[in-house]
Amino acid sequence: MSTARSWWIAARPHTLWAAVVPVLVGGGLAWSDEGPCSPNAWCGFDAGTNIAGAFHWDAFLAALIGAVAIQVAANFVNDIFDAGKGADTEDRIGPTRVVASGLLPERTVWAGTFVVLTVALAAGVYLIAIAGWVVAAIGIASLVAMLGYVGGPKPYGYFGLGEAFVFVFFGVVATVGARYVHDMTAPVDAWLLAIPVGFLVTAILVANNVRDIDTDEAAGKNTLAVYLGRERTQALFAALIWGAFTSILVFGVFRWTPRWTLLALLAAPVALPIVRIIYQETQGPPLIRALKGVARLQLLVGVLLAVGSALG
Repeated sequence: MSTARSWWIAARPHTLWAAVVPVLVGGGLAWSDEGPCSPNAWCGFDAGTNIAGAFHWDAFLAALIGAVAIQVAANFVNDIFDAGKGADTEDRIGPTRVVASGLLPERTVWAGTFVVLTVALAAGVYLIAIAGWVVAAIGIASLVAMLGYVGGPKPYGYFGLGEAFVFVFFGVVATVGARYVHDMTAPVDAWLLAIPVGFLVTAILVANNVRDIDTDEAAGKNTLAVYLGRERTQALFAALIWGAFTSILVFGVFRWTPRWTLLALLAAPVALPIVRIIYQETQGPPLIRALKGVARLQLLVGVLLAVGSALG
């Protein structure tokens, strides 16, 4: 296998939409909100009119680059620590892990991690310059949480807390933060839409953990799925998926979020076969398809939420 292909596998590209979606939703909300005209906004002929509301392209692109870079770094670190703790054995049924399989040396993956974090840092410095110290606090907290997920003497990802981490940082913090960088405000609708975004990104982790439940338990990696068992984890997955659509429906109907966010309900039929696979399959390629399927579902819902938010 080529080195480039190995790095591509290490980045886990099917998971990167988890980083993209909050930025899309935050940008969509900023687009429909009122904001002053500025050099980086899309303004009409009247100098005081901003067609794109509070939206700023520079903030959007910097947030997107930073979010994806942090996600890639988290995937690299997860690969390194799981290999070191013996969680990625030959018995696991998921995609190849580059350190455990010997495709890339641990030292090389650490070097790649620092390169990617440098990119994230550059994006973060720019966002701090335009949006202030709150962005710095978010970045530091995210970095500490990322390293603590599988690193250190007591990684919380090995004690059933991974889902809570993902919901908070890849759902709430990411979505509200992606809205905040445009004009340094965090409106209520950003907090509300962070809930379905958080549910769906958490469902990605649950799908991963239910696939690896047997090998994780054997390796002493006590994920939430290991604690709950397969049947309860399946129920949790379904609750996250349908909870996301229910929250979108309730928030949109009561106009707590822009009414056009109800467009995201069009993605509900896509979820049906994914939930069915999680309930009916216990190993092999079907569960891998389910994991990729829920990642695509999150992207579809995220795009529809972003478009709906922009339409108002």
